[in-house]
Amino acid sequence: MIRRVALVVAALVVLAVVHRGIAARETLLEHGRTLILATAPVDPRAPLQGDYMQLAWQALRAAFPTRDDVAAAPRDGYLVLAVDARNVATFRRLDDGTPLAADEARMRYRIRDGRVRLATNAWFFEEGRARQYAGAHFGEFRADEHGDALLVALRDPDLLLLGTPIEGVTVARQPG
Repeated sequence: MIRRVALVVAALVVLAVVHRGIAARETLLEHGRTLILATAPVDPRAPLQGDYMQLAWQALRAAFPTRDDVAAAPRDGYLVLAVDARNVATFRRLDDGTPLAADEARMRYRIRDGRVRLATNAWFFEEGRARQYAGAHFGEFRADEHGDALLVALRDPDLLLLGTPIEGVTVARQPG
């Protein structure tokens, strides 16, 4: 009996944690600030995961131009991005605790195994739609004030929407 109660309580705790995470992401998608970052597409296929585009972000390359820069940086930190009138964000500086200016946003980075990651490094899409995303030059994110961000869409060099954004997110065909 005690074992069953313990299993039920443990299951409820797990469900509560999962639900909280889902709710936080939904809030981020609905209310997060739009940031558009330049991409550097790498590879359009993953045999075990289906079609996807591996992405690198120019903001990370500007922040960490060499392996020595990566090695010297904290494992977790924040980029401060300059955001223009179209919501296009570019690297300005590493966060040092200085309050953000009106045209700045913060985005979390993580360094693992000598590689820097920013929110995500891949965009998954339906099989057979690789051509639709081949012209990706920008990724559109929703970011909160804490620097957490989710990639919601890919855009072409003119910031026009490519394909379909993630389910449940409304994005303009062209921002600004």
